[in-house]
Amino acid sequence: MSEIAKAYEPKEVEQRWYANWLEAGCFKAVADARREPYAIMIPPPNVTGMLHMGHVLDNTLQDIFIRRARLEGKAVLWQPGTDHAGIATQTKVERQLRESTGQTKHDLGRERFLEKVWEFREESGGVILNQLQKLGASCDWDRTSFTLDADYSKAVLDAFVKFYKRGYIYRGKRMVNWCPATQTALSDEEVTMKPQNGFFYKMRYELVEPDGNRTHLEISTTRPETLMGDTAVAVHPEDPRYKHLIGKAVWRPFPRAAIPIIGDAYVDREFGTGCLKVTPAHDKNDFEIGQRHSLERIEVIGADGNLTAAAGEDFAGVERFAARKLAAKKLEAMGLLIEREPYENTVGFSERGDVPIEPRLSEQWFLKYPKVEEAKRAVENGTIRFHPDRWKKTYLHWLNGIQDWCISRQLWWGHRIPVWYKKGIERSALNFSDPEQVHVSVEGPSDPENWEQEADVLDTWASSYLWPMANLGWPNPTQEQQKELDFWYPTSTLVTGFDIIFFWVARMIMAGLELYGDAAKELSDAEIAKRIPFKDIFIHGLIRDEQGRKMSKSLGNSPDPLELIDKYGADGLRFGICNIAPSGSDILFSEERIQIGRNFCNKLWNAVRFRQMSGPISDSTGSPQVDNSSFEAIISRIHTDLFDDYDHWILGRLHQVMADVEKCFAQYELAPLTHQIYAFFWGDFCDWYVEASKGKLKGDPALRDNCLAVQDLIIRQVLQLAHPIIPHITEELWKALGYDEVVPYIQNTTLLKAATLEERVPVDMDSIERVSNLQELISQARALKAQYNLANKRDVSVFYGAEGKAAQVIAENASLVRTLAGLGSLQPLADQSADGLPAVVTPLGTLYLDLSSSIDVAGEKVRLQKELEKLEKLVEVGLNKLKNPKFVESAPAKVVEGARKQLAETTEKRDETRRILESL
Repeated sequence: MSEIAKAYEPKEVEQRWYANWLEAGCFKAVADARREPYAIMIPPPNVTGMLHMGHVLDNTLQDIFIRRARLEGKAVLWQPGTDHAGIATQTKVERQLRESTGQTKHDLGRERFLEKVWEFREESGGVILNQLQKLGASCDWDRTSFTLDADYSKAVLDAFVKFYKRGYIYRGKRMVNWCPATQTALSDEEVTMKPQNGFFYKMRYELVEPDGNRTHLEISTTRPETLMGDTAVAVHPEDPRYKHLIGKAVWRPFPRAAIPIIGDAYVDREFGTGCLKVTPAHDKNDFEIGQRHSLERIEVIGADGNLTAAAGEDFAGVERFAARKLAAKKLEAMGLLIEREPYENTVGFSERGDVPIEPRLSEQWFLKYPKVEEAKRAVENGTIRFHPDRWKKTYLHWLNGIQDWCISRQLWWGHRIPVWYKKGIERSALNFSDPEQVHVSVEGPSDPENWEQEADVLDTWASSYLWPMANLGWPNPTQEQQKELDFWYPTSTLVTGFDIIFFWVARMIMAGLELYGDAAKELSDAEIAKRIPFKDIFIHGLIRDEQGRKMSKSLGNSPDPLELIDKYGADGLRFGICNIAPSGSDILFSEERIQIGRNFCNKLWNAVRFRQMSGPISDSTGSPQVDNSSFEAIISRIHTDLFDDYDHWILGRLHQVMADVEKCFAQYELAPLTHQIYAFFWGDFCDWYVEASKGKLKGDPALRDNCLAVQDLIIRQVLQLAHPIIPHITEELWKALGYDEVVPYIQNTTLLKAATLEERVPVDMDSIERVSNLQELISQARALKAQYNLANKRDVSVFYGAEGKAAQVIAENASLVRTLAGLGSLQPLADQSADGLPAVVTPLGTLYLDLSSSIDVAGEKVRLQKELEKLEKLVEVGLNKLKNPKFVESAPAKVVEGARKQLAETTEKRDETRRILESL
């Protein structure tokens, strides 16, 4: 044991303890059959990523669960790793290549380009993991995985082959999100919606055969550059304006062609003109209409975002947005453009390419989701539990409307699809059911010179959805890995944001249900329980700024977590971010609120330092003078027959906060966690118990030693409770007070249960009630002073009117009440008249404030009289305004309501001022 420094320096403490933990192997996962397993698989961050506030929240929450599980004596695995992030990483390396050499990936070729990406990964791939260590993340770093590791890659390819052979994977031409900048298909989560200002173009499509006086149909669109691909105009089949025209035709303006008028219930009769141009090759909904009506699909925008030859001579090769202006200009010249109406709508942008996506027909690989009904059942019957439970509805809603997943990407960095095509056969002529023409396997064909491998790679999510299984050795585990699979799988808890419930969480569940075990058409509930990847899903919100905006570098509202760690310490940041995180809802971040974490750490440090200064801990050689080595050792120093009310009360509060924290973890309700620990330690222990105990520390040695033993017990338990949140400082203070003499690290101790403490250290409920009543009396005394602007004066005189036991309690604690309430004197009312004295009722009696001893009565009366006259005038103005019918009837409702509210507040203030004046 060593003397605690005067000031807490988090940087030195955190670096030293993290190094100690790593050296001692504190985070190493061991499949110990004597213990209950507890496993979390870290949501793998992008290998090229940098720590942001979302990572801070997500990984702090995981670490809290992990460290708590260690304290509970469980065998613990926190599996770290990174995701290869196909499009993000390739885009970054392509940009670097272009900026440094002026070359493209095509100049290098696939093999050489991939070498460049691997070089980049080796240089920067571990940065985010090192940053997580600065945060204090207690992962088993020796197990760090990467989704392109050899064994993991084999697992990904094996899953593809299994899905293909079971009929879940197919190749087809479908509508996808397309990024013209990176020239690849995108998943929905790689598309961000942005508001855009554009135009609504209203134009004429002339009828091939005029309908009486009607010569044309009016059509509105935001994308006139696609009209060259129109193959029909759709109207609602029950729209009386147009239903008689169904089966007839209109002229597409250019390239000029007659296209049919069709009836389809998708058309919204109330939107625009009620006529919809149908471009099956460039709009998802139009594509589906086209399928229903067997319409031709004309691709007029190519993969690079430029218009194709099918768009006509005037448009071939023109960039799509330039083509929009050109098409509008041409319509205007032809007299077919009726108007341009300014219009704001949301447009999908490629997250990495930062350009508007194109809905585009493309030949891609698709996965029909397996075991959908079982994935629903697992959640509906509670085999998998969402926390908070409300996210279960979101999950089930998505599964009910699920569509096939486009799993191919036109990239080079990633898992290359394990499909080979026989050379010499056109792709369009291939028979995918003939293994002589299409080969699908992990190893590839035995005669590779006769085959050409598919160029596309798999969507990144089509590798990370195997994360819980593949990290434990699936599908071909060694004997040792099989033991680990049997022990750790299914894992315990998944911690993630709600935004990837669809894209990752559900897919992991379905993959586990289909692949973990032999192929089966149906699964029993017992089999489902064996195959699920995790049992509990803890969902947290997204971190936003104080205005509710998503954090981004462009807005300048995204703080650097490493700077916050330098400023507040990792523990301060961890405590602060948890303190402002509501359960499953978005978090409004402000740096001021993070300061709560640093302040709490400082309070903890100073309180333990005060304990060291208050009585013996160790002698001059550092040898212990009191035995804090275990719970039993401290209990042996505590004598309940020497307790006063405050000892009973603080230990009763300790029972309660320990039970509350246990409930937080049992119910996966972490939002109250820091608030409960903060309120108990700062409020109950430091502000009340330590203050109430100062007299005992200066008196009878037996009472002093007993009080210090109680303090040692409380601090020990607070350090255990707080350790999962603020691990570094709690470890430092654990050592400083000698709690480490037998067990060197907190995580290796046995977590004391509230019920055990209650059994071993019983408390008197009457004592607890007396202290609670005293607390209320002190709070009311402070409020009474504040009411008369005396909050900061400590020479105030107060009388109390109480009888019997209540009067005895006040008298016995008068010194403490004077100290904590800031009173000059506290006397029984006795025979003194209480007439005119401001008063407040408490559980122990009535308090009376003697203003004459505290203020200049004459001067205060003059001040209050002026204030009262001012308030009287304001009340009169407010009343006259609300009596005026013109104001009440013509002003906006919010303004009138505001006036009423202001009058009520002013009236209340006037009446209170009058009451105070009368009391003087």
